[in-house]
Amino acid sequence: MKIIVCLKTVPLPGTVKVDPETHRLIRESSQLIINPYDRFALEMAVRLKETSGGQVWVVSMGPPQAKEALIEALGCGADEVFLLSDRSFAGSDTLATSYALARAIEKMAPFDLIVCGKVAIDGETAQVGPELAQRLGVPSVTQVVAASTEEGALKVTRVLDHAREELRVALPALITVERDWGRPRLPSLKRLLAAQNREIPVWGAAEVAAEPDKIGFSGSPTEVVEVFSPTYDGQGEIIQGDNVEEMVGRLVSILRERGLI
Repeated sequence: MKIIVCLKTVPLPGTVKVDPETHRLIRESSQLIINPYDRFALEMAVRLKETSGGQVWVVSMGPPQAKEALIEALGCGADEVFLLSDRSFAGSDTLATSYALARAIEKMAPFDLIVCGKVAIDGETAQVGPELAQRLGVPSVTQVVAASTEEGALKVTRVLDHAREELRVALPALITVERDWGRPRLPSLKRLLAAQNREIPVWGAAEVAAEPDKIGFSGSPTEVVEVFSPTYDGQGEIIQGDNVEEMVGRLVSILRERGLI
């Protein structure tokens, strides 16, 4: 069984800065980490490999420093890793990103399963996984918390707002994985040391035969107009009293004085 994991690096919360003139993120000054949801995706892929056999290949689209995340993925049980990196990919929205990833995965084919995190914490769109499945022509299941192979298919459990679903999906397929269904393993020291000497393949747009008008800004129908740091100008007020009824009455009076009720 050949499993491909899509892994993204995202800025560590608290290290993100915004350019006051361009209103865009200054990613160069941010510390990059593996997207938390993708850690769970990698863990699920490695567990499937351990129970069903096969290999786990990881692909990441990002800047050159994303190699560190791929080395960590090798330490966690990945067999092969690939970096999709090219200046022409800069500015890609989810549609352009899914196109570039699809071109890379087509080069890595054949495959049985693609595993993605449900969402990236820097964009919160949850679009790349389903878009990628559509481009590759395979079925997809989102918000998966459990998966096992079953006679050439995949049996999965997915979470909804008020229920869980158990589905059987034909392979090849794509799933996106939820957080907090288990605990991602730490990298093995032995595997990490071995990974330090690995030559990580870096593919640009030419290597995956990506069409220029479908990647980067040219291939992105959506545009981020502005990014800004929120400001908080309001002041809080603590309502005190001898009992709940008194405090509720005081709150109602304040709301009426301010025309809010």
